[in-house]
This record gives sequence, C-alpha cells and structure tokens, in this order.
Amino acid sequence: MATDKRKVYAGAALLVVSSVLILASGPFDIGISTTVAGVMAGVAALGLAAGALLVGTSEDGRAV
Repeated sequence: MATDKRKVYAGAALLVVSSVLILASGPFDIGISTTVAGVMAGVAALGLAAGALLVGTSEDGRAV
C-alpha cells in the first residue's frame, strides 16, 4: 500500500495550523472581538476536518 506523502504533509499542516487557531480563539483574552473569535473557530474546525480527511485518505484502498 503506497502512501501519498503530499496528502499526509498537507493534512498534518492543516491539523497543526487549525489547532493553533482554535486554541487562540478560545479562552485566552487576546483582545479580539467575539465575532472574529467565532469566525476563527469556525475556520479552524473546517481545517481540522479537512486535515483529518487528507490524512485518512492518503493511502490506497479504503479510507479510515
């Protein structure tokens, strides 16, 4: 079973960046409005889903 390394690297990068975004928009008081924090959290959630999908479908055969 061959693994598509580009999908793994892109998925891992999306997971890391999205994790940082979702943590930054959470309980920390960093001086941004709640609307911006909500948008950041929404984008981060989509990024986490996309990263997990890329990593899960990086191999031949059935997805996880």
